[in-house]
Amino acid sequence: MSAKITSVPKWLRILIPSVLIVLWFVIGAVGGPFFGKISEVADNGFAGFLPKSAESTKVNKTLQKFSTGTTLPGIVIFHSESNIPTDTLSKIDAQAKDVQNIDGVEGDVSPAQLSDDKKAAIVVVPMKSGAKLQVVVKDINGVYGDAGLKSVEFKVTGPGGFAADLNKAFAGIDGILLLTALAVVFIILIIVYRSVLLPIVVLMTSIFALSASILLVWWLAKNDIVDLNGQVQGILFILVIGAATDYSLLFISRYREALYTHRSKLEAIAASYKGAFEPIVASGSTVIVGLMCLLLSDLGSNKALAPVGSIGVAFAMLAALSFLPAVLYAFGKWSFWPIVPSAEPSAAKKHHDKLERGFWHRLGNFVDRRFRPIWIVTAVVLLVAAVFAGQIKADGVAQSELILGKSDARDGQKILSDHFPGGSGSPAEVIVPANQVAAAVKVIEATDGTDTVTAKATGVDAGIKPVGKYETQLKDEIRSAVEKKYDAMPEMARMYAPPIDTVVDQAYPFKDAEVKVVDGVAVLQVTLSDPSDSDAAKATVAQLRTNLDKVGSSVLVGGPTAIQIDTIDASNRDRMIIIPVVLFAITIILMLLLRAIVAPILLLLSTVLSFAATLGIAALLFNHVFKFPGADPSVILFGFVFLVALGIDYNIFLMTRVREESIKNGTRKGVIKGLVVTGGVITSAGIVLASTFAALGVIPILFLFQIAFIVAFGVLLDTFIVRSLLVPALIRDVGSIVWWPSKLKDKK
Repeated sequence: MSAKITSVPKWLRILIPSVLIVLWFVIGAVGGPFFGKISEVADNGFAGFLPKSAESTKVNKTLQKFSTGTTLPGIVIFHSESNIPTDTLSKIDAQAKDVQNIDGVEGDVSPAQLSDDKKAAIVVVPMKSGAKLQVVVKDINGVYGDAGLKSVEFKVTGPGGFAADLNKAFAGIDGILLLTALAVVFIILIIVYRSVLLPIVVLMTSIFALSASILLVWWLAKNDIVDLNGQVQGILFILVIGAATDYSLLFISRYREALYTHRSKLEAIAASYKGAFEPIVASGSTVIVGLMCLLLSDLGSNKALAPVGSIGVAFAMLAALSFLPAVLYAFGKWSFWPIVPSAEPSAAKKHHDKLERGFWHRLGNFVDRRFRPIWIVTAVVLLVAAVFAGQIKADGVAQSELILGKSDARDGQKILSDHFPGGSGSPAEVIVPANQVAAAVKVIEATDGTDTVTAKATGVDAGIKPVGKYETQLKDEIRSAVEKKYDAMPEMARMYAPPIDTVVDQAYPFKDAEVKVVDGVAVLQVTLSDPSDSDAAKATVAQLRTNLDKVGSSVLVGGPTAIQIDTIDASNRDRMIIIPVVLFAITIILMLLLRAIVAPILLLLSTVLSFAATLGIAALLFNHVFKFPGADPSVILFGFVFLVALGIDYNIFLMTRVREESIKNGTRKGVIKGLVVTGGVITSAGIVLASTFAALGVIPILFLFQIAFIVAFGVLLDTFIVRSLLVPALIRDVGSIVWWPSKLKDKK
């Protein structure tokens, strides 16, 4: 082997690393500018998060036929400590034209609707989906802010307002998140290596991998081949930086080790490849397989992560196995300056003696002496923590709780609920055959939790028509006003006045409105009594669906509340399908890698136990310390995929080395030697990965914060407990049978 390597022509030894380095610099130069452009092809609209086969999704598709574009209702809520004067309402209505002219507003702005207590009013502004909604909201605030509305405060809420807040929160991904992650990684690498060059090289490996990923993902998203949203974008950044750094640390560790035994840097690189290639490829493959299993999801946001995340991990592996070795070869042992490894006997002996006195050697001896109590105690501790996993409330959170910190939309929703039916501006949408509208209206009105019913209509500027009891109520109010006016007339004037019924009919603002029918169906809009994102609203919509089934199977219920219900159902279904598939796929990869059956099963069990313990700790902290209202249903699935796929990486790093040492020295010595030589690099990798995922917490989105905590804590748990104590102690106790059915099982 050595002879073959040393026979490689010198010009080729120079050409190949040079070409690889130049190629990756070109990729970085081309892909770098797209760091700021990728958000342009990301869609943070709620449509991207809908379950593909759900009833609410079918409703959304039908609704598109009733309008020329796709809009989100933004609700401007005005409120005062006292009654809002009539002239103030007139000023609000006078701004309608200016609001309609705002870029991103599509359709007519509704007249101001006064609350029953006369202390609040709402205006509905249709916002174009895909527009820069945070800019639209800013412009709306500007229009009404300049209107001279004395003693009246206002906020933009509703689906449009919440989407704007969400876009604003994701706006930090391109800059804040990336800089935070890179800064954290750089500081840790400085501490780990105490080297000038290595931290820079590792960061460049991560940045080049990310540049290549972003370039390809941008092109795919631009051509509608993959879907992209802010959530997926943020995870891509963190995933690539974390994975590329992990793989780089492993390769560098093997390279430094090789430099103590090989005088030739080419031989050292070759030895590094021999030791690092298989575990890096296996580790990357487990992550890619775990991510690709998300394609089985019914949620668009989950599916979107599968190809995007896989592309990122693939480039992380490629950069760590091409650019990094090329740079290390170019600089040789001086890559580690000022602490330079050397194959000189004195330097090698000094390095060996240092390892013998080091922490990991002492831990290895401790595991060797107390292996059974160690794995039993650690397993029990993890099991106790896992007991609390069932307490995590991953059944969805209100839309108003998605944003952490300040939110005008959330504040506005509270004000709206104080003065209007909670579901105002965010109605349930009911698709019903035109000949069954009347029957459907009766069923809706008989369902607890509903307030008013309108229908999409033609012949009226508002585009809606009150139906059922709501229509009767409005006509009664007009009749009451007319009757009061007639009662105040002289008797002679009343004799010549037109009939009251005629006046009422003429005064009714919807007299020319007709229910709009497209392809034989109409749309009913149901205002709910409770806020659309509340548990009470969910119960109402669920009951509506049950009750309307009696009208006909073709009656469908959608809208914001129905979307939440369907998303929760889809997430629960995804967990039941995807988690077993991920476990099976990763088990197969481990069996192929380790050429064994027992060891992969033990490793997977330990990783699953670690995940359950992490979930238990997260549940306690989320419920009792952070006091979160709950968690997105996807939190458990994402946490599982990341922790099992990434957590198993460290077991792969450990066990591939244990297998290598077991072939030389037997399983008992191999376990301890594998723990000692991989301890430092795996711990460093775990700290780096946990830190990069923790950086997701700078984005004020509840889902990302929870994912950041679960993955960061879980990785550290894997690093310090599972990989350092549980796995080596358990393998040491089980012995060589872990390699069954390979011949290595006979090597004690």
